[in-house]
Amino acid sequence: MKKEFKRVQTLMAAAVLCVSALTACSQNGGSSGSSGVFKIGGTGPLTGGAAIYGNAAKNGAAIAVEEINALGGIQFELQYQDDEHDAEKAINAYNALKDWGMQIFLGSVTSTPSVATSAESSNDRIFFLTPSASSAEVLGGVADPLTGIVNTPRKDNVFQMCFVDPNQGLASAQYIFDKNLGSKIAVIYKNDDVYSMGIYNSFKIKADELGLEIVSATTFTESSQNDFNVQLTEAKNAGAELIFLPMYYTPASLIMAQAKSMSYAPKFFGVDGMDGILTMDGFDKSLAEGVMLLTPFNADATDKLTADFVKKYSDQFGEVPNQFAADGYDCVYAYYNALTAAGCTPDMTASEICEKLIPTFTGGNFKFDGLTGNGMQWDDTGAVTKSPKGMIIQSGAYAGMD
Repeated sequence: MKKEFKRVQTLMAAAVLCVSALTACSQNGGSSGSSGVFKIGGTGPLTGGAAIYGNAAKNGAAIAVEEINALGGIQFELQYQDDEHDAEKAINAYNALKDWGMQIFLGSVTSTPSVATSAESSNDRIFFLTPSASSAEVLGGVADPLTGIVNTPRKDNVFQMCFVDPNQGLASAQYIFDKNLGSKIAVIYKNDDVYSMGIYNSFKIKADELGLEIVSATTFTESSQNDFNVQLTEAKNAGAELIFLPMYYTPASLIMAQAKSMSYAPKFFGVDGMDGILTMDGFDKSLAEGVMLLTPFNADATDKLTADFVKKYSDQFGEVPNQFAADGYDCVYAYYNALTAAGCTPDMTASEICEKLIPTFTGGNFKFDGLTGNGMQWDDTGAVTKSPKGMIIQSGAYAGMD
């Protein structure tokens, strides 16, 4: 009886050790998928003022997972956590995904949370491909466009599907110059946001190089983004013909409304953060008439890939997909192609997958065709190469400018 009792105790102790080992493996990023399924996670603002972005990326990714799983080969299990566009909450959301067993990461949807979660994933060696967090700080190792100083080391496992902010600023200035959209330009930017600051800094450099005259450059912060009378008055008094808005759609919508109330009608030119303004609750679409922006995705395109995606998205979610939805979709398919090319299997740990995907993305042979570009490639900085499209809002919808 004593021997049997001791044998039971030994078996129980062994079981406890096994559970402890598995738990530790999950907590240190070494988890592997089960039943032939890759676990893919992401964080984004699913509630709050930036929820349009987070839900769009999540929905786009979900459609891609559904399509891929129907093929019967590589299988994905997708989980998104709400970070409310907050860095601290994004880290908590990331840790929840890691505890769940995440093997590959869709990053965070917006830039400030992504700066935080990219650092965590770099330490944990979990591969990171964000659909839309465009700040250069997300990647690390990128020189400040004004000083040339590299502020943080390159995170070699971190990649972007969207344009990096400096490229958005440079491309916007070039586009305004090439299309002769205005010679006197005002800029309103958010000085406590890495996304807005990054685009403004590179825009100014390129504008100066091209001879575009910035007659007014004013700022706002998170706590002051409800009144833009001072900024608009300065722009109007300076004779600005065009106002460049490197920001998300919420403050941009207020700027347009307040400009109308003071009988000021300049041209407005935005960036990818403006995409989504037409589906913003309570927004008067007529205020955005004539607004221009650069985006890699056009929902009105007639190619089969875009048309099929737009139909599926509209049928499932009741609205036209924006760029963030397309980026989320492309991220999942880029993972699908890269995992196949790298020979990854679901029984691998997150760190093993990471070490195989890094050379796959940066080796020069991996190219990806998606909704947001053809022949997309990634360089050693983690930035993607693809061409933006000029869009203008007409009659409450996007139309191509090129």
